[in-house]
Amino acid sequence: MSQQLNDEIARRRTFAIISHPDAGKTTLTEKLLLYGGAIHVAGAVKSNKIKKTATSDWMEIEKQRGISVATSVMGFDYGDYKINILDTPGHQDFAEDTYRTLTAVDSVIIVVDVAKGVEQQTRKLMEVCRMRNTPVIIFVNKLDREGRDPFEILDELEAELKIAVRPLSWPINIGQKFKGVYNIYEQSLDLFTPNKQKVTERVEIDNVEDPRVDEAVGESDATKLREDLELIEGVYPEFDPEQYLAGELAPVFFGSALNTFGVKELLDCFVKIAPSPKPVDAEERTIKPQEEQFSGFVFKIHANMDPNHRSCIAFVKICSGKFERNAPYKHIRTGKTLKFAAPTAFMAQKKNIVDEAFPGDIVGIPDTGNFKIGDSVTSGEAIHFKGLPSFSPEMFKYIENTDPMKSKQLEKGIQQLMDEGVAQLFVNQFNGRKIIGTVGQLQFEVIQYRLLHEYGAQCRWEPLSMYKACWIESDDAEALNAFKKRKHQFMAVDRDGRDVFMADSNYVLQMAQNDFPAIKFHFTSEF
Repeated sequence: MSQQLNDEIARRRTFAIISHPDAGKTTLTEKLLLYGGAIHVAGAVKSNKIKKTATSDWMEIEKQRGISVATSVMGFDYGDYKINILDTPGHQDFAEDTYRTLTAVDSVIIVVDVAKGVEQQTRKLMEVCRMRNTPVIIFVNKLDREGRDPFEILDELEAELKIAVRPLSWPINIGQKFKGVYNIYEQSLDLFTPNKQKVTERVEIDNVEDPRVDEAVGESDATKLREDLELIEGVYPEFDPEQYLAGELAPVFFGSALNTFGVKELLDCFVKIAPSPKPVDAEERTIKPQEEQFSGFVFKIHANMDPNHRSCIAFVKICSGKFERNAPYKHIRTGKTLKFAAPTAFMAQKKNIVDEAFPGDIVGIPDTGNFKIGDSVTSGEAIHFKGLPSFSPEMFKYIENTDPMKSKQLEKGIQQLMDEGVAQLFVNQFNGRKIIGTVGQLQFEVIQYRLLHEYGAQCRWEPLSMYKACWIESDDAEALNAFKKRKHQFMAVDRDGRDVFMADSNYVLQMAQNDFPAIKFHFTSEF
């Protein structure tokens, strides 16, 4: 058993693709799938002529807006490797979904637009990678458009992302004059022909001094390429895989995802150097993937993968051992023993039932309301995986039912969507009204849209000026009661029945903290 387990672990690569909106992340995901033979024709995401939308954007609202709002999971085989990609939403209103996804991957590919460089959202996500020392590869995209000088981009990557970089491929010209990429890692030359469906031609050369380079790209570009490469060798240290795995060095690739260019170089190098599944820290101990006993955690819950059945799916990242269908596993938070008759693996929307899965894999488990984000599932050992944050929301609105006949549907819809962790629900104890808290405006639109289209329930939002939701607790029961009495208009409970103080301004919050020293105020739901 253990030899099979070790082999399976060694061939797994589980990673997330992150970037600012519009840097081309979903397009890159598609092209990786194209190489994996998982899809045969790439859907041009933005073009209206081609009605086939991007494979990984399968929710209705994503197709309409051309942005990804939910993390999709896709697995495919590439050569001897099993690759699991998690495509994350770039839009900052969904940052929380992305932060959680980063807890389930072993490495990350960051996509940067050559014209725009590093944007704020990318910086934030990089901080999360740094907290966990996640290895990072950078793909500089859209070289077929006019953009900035590659050296300038490298400097900016170092300064903004606070990480050492080392180019492993180098562009020959840019924009209109873009001719191709020299692959430093494998010392080969790839010529660019703008074509969205086809892969580019490779010129066989011995090294960069080869006269075939001049023939292929012209003398002046060949000379510039040689000068650039000399400069790279002079400025950047040799590529060191150990430094990359420690999260200290980021290899950089250049290309154009839309034109399927430079993507194969990225993928070929990635499968060789990227880490296989790593040990995961739980509160009790560190769990190694090679352990015989199965363990995993829920990092995401998605309602309505299939609009015909009102079902939720819990995404479980496998941390150790082998997961088997129909085997009894223990749900640690509730203590129940559960069997999973129809666990699924994903290829975007296509689901296949799986009989077994290994560390690094993501398995979807049909959920009837058993799971919450962060739950552990094991062969029996009580393990609690840590580090799945739920942030205090920044925007609040009252949610009101506009169709009294449909109040049941609305209830159910709100409950399932809250299970996904897209937003948080509080019930005001003073007037019994429901308050939804999110990190961004777009989420309100998504919730309203999904309630209508997936549950047939109509809602409207009412404004609420609110500064922060704070979870409160105290060892002193009297002080807690006194606080709740005095602040009764501002008290709410969350879905787990915990006390939440809704402060309507920073001043009010500070006064409350000063006046009630016996009370602890928490700004995330984990305490």
